[in-house]
Amino acid sequence: MRLANKLVEEGLIDGPPLFQLRLRIPYGAPANTRTMTAVIDLLPPDAVWAAFAISRMEMPVVAQSVLLGGNARVGLEDNLYLRRGVFARNAPLVEKAVALVDALGARTLTTSEARAKLGLRLS
Repeated sequence: MRLANKLVEEGLIDGPPLFQLRLRIPYGAPANTRTMTAVIDLLPPDAVWAAFAISRMEMPVVAQSVLLGGNARVGLEDNLYLRRGVFARNAPLVEKAVALVDALGARTLTTSEARAKLGLRLS
């Protein structure tokens, strides 16, 4: 995090910088509120961030990310199951995450809104 902040500070990363918080990866950071808050507190002020966790912690981290003001990411690369014993596909995982975000009173961005937030151009 210190290196990333230094790169942003020196102008070597165009803003807004995007950070992906990887949680519950083997030998990595635990997927809990204390860890997420500690890392978020180290981010540059204008950072855009998302968090994700693998396996059964995928959806709890979606919820925690939204509650802490960040974004979420889901997909088969992180979780093979929609629920215990039910294999997933990407679309149902995204639908489940969107429903969770909506239930928390937040909203998902359209693709155009996401591109604008990240400073991406249409190719």
